[in-house]
Amino acid sequence: MATIEPMLEEIVYSRPESLTDAATHYCPGCTHGVAHRLIAEVIDEMGLREKMIGVASVGCSVFAYNYLNFDWVQAPHGRAPAMATGVKRVLPDKMVMTYQGDGDMASIGMGEIVHAAARGENITVFFLNNANYGMTGGQMAPTTLPGQKTTSSPTGRDVENAGFPIRASELLSTLDGSSYIVRRSLHDAKNIRLAKKAIRMAFETQLRGLGFSMIEMLSSCPTNWGVDPNQALAWVAEKMVPYYPLGDYKISEAVKQIRI
Repeated sequence: MATIEPMLEEIVYSRPESLTDAATHYCPGCTHGVAHRLIAEVIDEMGLREKMIGVASVGCSVFAYNYLNFDWVQAPHGRAPAMATGVKRVLPDKMVMTYQGDGDMASIGMGEIVHAAARGENITVFFLNNANYGMTGGQMAPTTLPGQKTTSSPTGRDVENAGFPIRASELLSTLDGSSYIVRRSLHDAKNIRLAKKAIRMAFETQLRGLGFSMIEMLSSCPTNWGVDPNQALAWVAEKMVPYYPLGDYKISEAVKQIRI
């Protein structure tokens, strides 16, 4: 009689140490959680958790401090880049990051982010773009697409009255102080992998003292868009990516020398 060899369990993935063991509050299909996991994985792989300080903004992004397991401070609405500037200048040996949504960073915080980039502050910014104000009810944001319906633009964004959406990556890439500005997306496995590589490069930029870096990540918002999670991911690919092309918008010569 043949003997059956016991099968040994092989762990292929475990929760990063930099990610807390907490149930998420995000809506089903929201990709904030994907961004958290990627950031946590990279921090662990680089051994940066004990020197990391996050600056939380206002919006859905504010809850990042519940899920990312390192030191955090809370900034007023839009002021995360200014607070991150102060933290980094006082504690230059620490790694400092902000985690912001489009309503926070591209609206009330636009002046803060532009000047932080212009000064070349040695901080890392994560910018989650879901084309609306997620936390407060799905109103039109600076990134809302032309014709896109929101709770404050029920007939669609009228560019004649409301102007055109702001492309933050293209804007910040024109500033001399910017060192690493890229746009990625979180709507499928391929682009999630590319986003993780960009996160690593952004942290390397700061670690080596090379100046300001920002990763824009296109993110889904099924609840406020009024669609299911799969439809939301498809909407990112079909509607957002054409208007916000993915790619590298500014990579300084010093950053180009980094090999990861």
